[in-house]
Amino acid sequence: MNEEKRTTTANALIWFGAAVSIAEIYTGTLMAPLGMARGMGAVVAGHLIGGFLMYLAALIGGLSGRGAMESVKLSFGEQGAKFFAALNVLQLVGWTAVMIAGGAISLGLILNPVFGTNNMLWCGVIGIMIAVWILLDMKNFERVNKIAMGALFILTLVLSFIVFKRGETEAARGVMSFADAMELSVAMPLSWLPLISDYMRDAREPKKSAAVSTAVYSLTSCWMYFIGLGVALYTGGSDIAKIMLDAGLGAAGVVIVAFSTVTTTFLDAYSAGISFHVIFKGIREKAAGVAVCFIGTMTAIFARSDSYESLLYLISSVFAPMAAVMVTDFFILKRNCAARQLSPRNLILWGAGFALYRYLMTAGSPVGATLPVIAATAALTWLAGKLIPEK
Repeated sequence: MNEEKRTTTANALIWFGAAVSIAEIYTGTLMAPLGMARGMGAVVAGHLIGGFLMYLAALIGGLSGRGAMESVKLSFGEQGAKFFAALNVLQLVGWTAVMIAGGAISLGLILNPVFGTNNMLWCGVIGIMIAVWILLDMKNFERVNKIAMGALFILTLVLSFIVFKRGETEAARGVMSFADAMELSVAMPLSWLPLISDYMRDAREPKKSAAVSTAVYSLTSCWMYFIGLGVALYTGGSDIAKIMLDAGLGAAGVVIVAFSTVTTTFLDAYSAGISFHVIFKGIREKAAGVAVCFIGTMTAIFARSDSYESLLYLISSVFAPMAAVMVTDFFILKRNCAARQLSPRNLILWGAGFALYRYLMTAGSPVGATLPVIAATAALTWLAGKLIPEK
């Protein structure tokens, strides 16, 4: 993103902004059938698993000085990195569209008395704000980001007070197992696995930045999930914009929705640009990021959104086994395939982990799919590395 080394504080602010998200609040509402205590337990358990993997991925990027998809080369080779970069671009375009669409709906609801619920208008406004965020140079970005994060912190405290000051919980509708709720909690930090190294590669203190950034993200993300869970249990609804509107948070609600959408979706769009640069070296990262922002905005305006839960599960099924292979290769086997075109063995191991995840999603597992998939893929990677050396 720039030539300067990024401070630990700057990285922490970026990942605080990533966690303050309407999408994370909404995901928390899905866990309402478990009740507050079990729902919070599922959120914490999932973030411990996902956050630890996120930390290891950040550490790989920080120690190697490589961006997320460049660090994938260490395990999968040049063509393997392009394969995962293409998958990453697709999921990030999808995330960009989902985030812009969700932010536009919320803004339309809050500002309806003044401007009306014009989805195209609000998608365009958010898309332009994200593009500007991408184009800011690092010096200006840090200054603006500190102001935005300060405002978000104060306003989310206010929002938390509004949600949790409510009285008795209402009966939760629907059915959800603890394992499924934990998977929804794991999925959010896992969705950042293919991105976080893009921001750790320039860290001034890689180990410290990786630890602080993932801790800040995980704690803030849990907070957002708890707000969503509280919204669903204490109000009987799942529309956070309506809660803000009913509480009189007109202008403040606009700031929360707009900046939380921008600071989160900026990471999606910019990292998609970085991944695109891995595939096509001649294209500049910022230009690709702005192009992804434009495509995501158009998709948010004209396309029908797919199942949000299915997107989260798909992301986990792709990137959890990828991370297991990379972590085992980098920290245990000490392998480096960056100079190779492809590592067929590691790609097969990833495919086995992907297939196992999809199987466990249908067959069911008392501990969810992510934990057994990571354990099995890591064990197979270690075993293959010891018994079947690649030429």
